[in-house]
Amino acid sequence: MSNTMEKLFNLPDLGEGLTESEILSWHVAEGDTVALNQVIAEVETAKAIVELPSPFSGVVKKLYEPVGAVVNVGSPLISFDVPDHSATAARDPKEPAGGTAREPSGGAAQRQPTLVGYGAAAEPGGRPARRARVGAPAPVAAAAPDPVPAGRDSQAGAPVSADSGPGLRLVEPHDPAPQGIGYLRATPPVRKLARDHNIDLRSLRGTGTNGLITRQDVVQALEATAIPEALPQGPVPQAAAAGETRTPIRGVRKATAAAMVASAFTAPHVTEFLSVDVTETMALLERLRASRRFADVKITVTTLVAKVVTLALAKHRTLNSRWDEEHGEIVEFGHVNLGIAAATGRGLMVPVIHNAQDLDLAQLAAASGELTRAAREGTITPAQLGGGTFSISNVGVFGIDGGTPILSPGQAGILAVGQVRKMPWEHLDEIALRQVMVLSLSFDHRLVDGEQGARFLSEVGAILEDPALVMGLV
Repeated sequence: MSNTMEKLFNLPDLGEGLTESEILSWHVAEGDTVALNQVIAEVETAKAIVELPSPFSGVVKKLYEPVGAVVNVGSPLISFDVPDHSATAARDPKEPAGGTAREPSGGAAQRQPTLVGYGAAAEPGGRPARRARVGAPAPVAAAAPDPVPAGRDSQAGAPVSADSGPGLRLVEPHDPAPQGIGYLRATPPVRKLARDHNIDLRSLRGTGTNGLITRQDVVQALEATAIPEALPQGPVPQAAAAGETRTPIRGVRKATAAAMVASAFTAPHVTEFLSVDVTETMALLERLRASRRFADVKITVTTLVAKVVTLALAKHRTLNSRWDEEHGEIVEFGHVNLGIAAATGRGLMVPVIHNAQDLDLAQLAAASGELTRAAREGTITPAQLGGGTFSISNVGVFGIDGGTPILSPGQAGILAVGQVRKMPWEHLDEIALRQVMVLSLSFDHRLVDGEQGARFLSEVGAILEDPALVMGLV
């Protein structure tokens, strides 16, 4: 029978500063044989749903968290039994018996990227890591005083982590599990709450899914022991009263709320409004929709406005800038990464069309449609939601004329596009029934003066009143 060693896979950093993810589904079970890069789980970050590939070929030994658990980046997710080639590798006669694995030339093993973040470390060309001691407590990643290359076992009995990285070793400083039991089922925040109040998780019976120890389980243990100290700040789940529905604040809703609060209380918002006669724009839109050139893409009012905005931002660069507090600088961008707000079943999301200034109308329509569809299907990636420099929100699709949109953090401006309504309007010195739209521009008053905002908004409005002359689309 071939020898194996245990390898641990921690939740990787999925980018954009995200610190936690919720497990939506496991695609494997304990005892399953998996191949390298096989999808093992689906997790939801604050921005997207991501499939996690396996960093190893081997047998699933343990799933550390159940479906529905919120896991912090760097926390144990899954462990594998993988072949231990050291059992058959010839030992260097100069190396003392029982010595640790030899470090490959060049220092720490290079980490090989998989589909998401980084997976398993490259196996060294010489003798690989020695097998973990049977029956050792299951570890979590914690800082080590000395660098330990990935794939090396510096502490007897500790399985090697695929994702802890150099400078980390695998120990369990708190709540060590009894021999043969492994991890207690509890999320990192619940573990911390228990540690802060000297509650032994092994004494609790979890009421969550698959025996998960919940925050409420710890709170009830505190109440039962009458510990006279205040609980850490944070919401405690409450039982729903008759007629109430209680939904945990997490995922997209949690991230959106935090971003909006940060934006509203950081950037001084100013909003300006402009009513525009868009009769010619709507006529152009109908001609474009009938054109063979646009047969394969969906051209909308938002598409036309997006093109107009990219043209106007080239002249009004203060609206395409960022306030860099750390360096005391104003950064004006030479490109337009255009965010298009989209309502999804998971909440408001703002997919970003990178380098939108280089795209023609058909390309803008295709990019916008693809990103919006990915956002609504939950397949959009964090990279497709980050890096925006200016945003557009079409509130007109909900029958709204205008509003005061809140800036996306780090952006100088956002334009809300209202519904198109037929209204009596002055046209050629007469009153005529025209199609009118309200534009609402919010901007960061630290970066944009009222005059600069007004000039930008007026130029966007002027182009929408007569788009064909400026855009050369017909």
